Amino acid sequence: MIARIEPKTLSGEVHAIASKSMAHRLVIAAALANGPTEVVCNTTCDDIEATLDCLETLGARIVRSPGVFEIHPIPKSQEHGILRALTGRTLDCRESGSTLRFMLPVACALGADATFIGAARLGERPLTPLINELLAAGCDLPATGGLPLTARNRLRPGTFLLPGNVSSQYVSGLLLALPLLGQESIVEVTGALESKPYVDLTLEALAAFGIVVRTECDAEQQVTRFHLDGTGYRTPRRICVEGDWSNAAFWFCAAAIGKRPITVRGLALNSVQGDRTVLAALSRFGARVNRSTAAATVRPDKLKGFSLSARDVPDLVPVLSAVAASCEGTTVIHDCARLRLKESDRLQTTAATLNALGANVRIVGDDLVIEGVPELTGGTVDACRDHRIAMTAAVAAVRASGPVVIRGAEAVAKSYPTFFDDYRELGGIVELKED
Repeated sequence: MIARIEPKTLSGEVHAIASKSMAHRLVIAAALANGPTEVVCNTTCDDIEATLDCLETLGARIVRSPGVFEIHPIPKSQEHGILRALTGRTLDCRESGSTLRFMLPVACALGADATFIGAARLGERPLTPLINELLAAGCDLPATGGLPLTARNRLRPGTFLLPGNVSSQYVSGLLLALPLLGQESIVEVTGALESKPYVDLTLEALAAFGIVVRTECDAEQQVTRFHLDGTGYRTPRRICVEGDWSNAAFWFCAAAIGKRPITVRGLALNSVQGDRTVLAALSRFGARVNRSTAAATVRPDKLKGFSLSARDVPDLVPVLSAVAASCEGTTVIHDCARLRLKESDRLQTTAATLNALGANVRIVGDDLVIEGVPELTGGTVDACRDHRIAMTAAVAAVRASGPVVIRGAEAVAKSYPTFFDDYRELGGIVELKED
């Protein structure tokens, strides 16, 4: 699909979509619980649907109605794991890294003997540190990773060791799996934990389902240990998925580089989502930020570049780079190495996209250096099957002197299927056509 966007300031109000990150965690927990759970989720997307499909394949019964998933758990026991009749299934993770990295250890903990498949770059995204721990705990799977991947044998409880400088999804996947084993297990992380807010989201989801996690930090040794008692998931009966700060960030950034304010409603201002810090970043750039109950508003003002770290907020880098391209002076975004392992190599695709639209972005090691320009020119870009690149290009159109054409614009369905509808709701001019 091709999106052609005319330059125009966006303004008004939009309601936040459901947090994809929290939805993954809550629907998995619900499918592993001791009874049915209603998961209230005001929107869905390709990635959430991938996780739901995998859970259904393993035996969960999911009743979908507007805004709610009624999830009946996978038949299982702590002693024997999943029913033998449900083993040997193929789990299609589509393009969702979260689905693969969460469901792989969960399937191993269930003894599901499952084969994982996926699409696009998913098979190229690294799994080795997680696979090594699963192998050490008695599972049989290819040490090299890659898809298709077949995992056999049931995971044994014990201590699982991971370095902190790998994907936090490995940590979260183990945390979601270990309560199924009936005995205490430990996840031990050495060094500073990358993307820590995403692990905090997992701990919050576990707590909602009655999982007791005791966290022990050894500052001197730089070790964090998560102790799980293995007592199993207990349904809260009904739980709500909060609004998504990652996707709300696109509207806040559009306001910062535009001429009029944008308000996003339905956000938890005390959320542990790391991307909530988008408001602090935009304030540092010079935008005006107002917070109220369950909503935030960003207003444009004179913007000036500064230096920031992407260590805990890698998903914000593309759209914050679009803001930086419209700032006075230089912005340096440090600690971007993990961006190379996303749906695209986001260091390359962020730079290429914004440069194609008239920006001045260069890659220096694992950093992005963005020199502000008075105005973007517009142009044609390729989203490279990456939802955040497609949405970043659409936001950049706010500051362009000519149209922005996005090839592969259908990528937004991965996390935000109604993105272009909301773009129009805020006054944008978008023409969509088949490629």
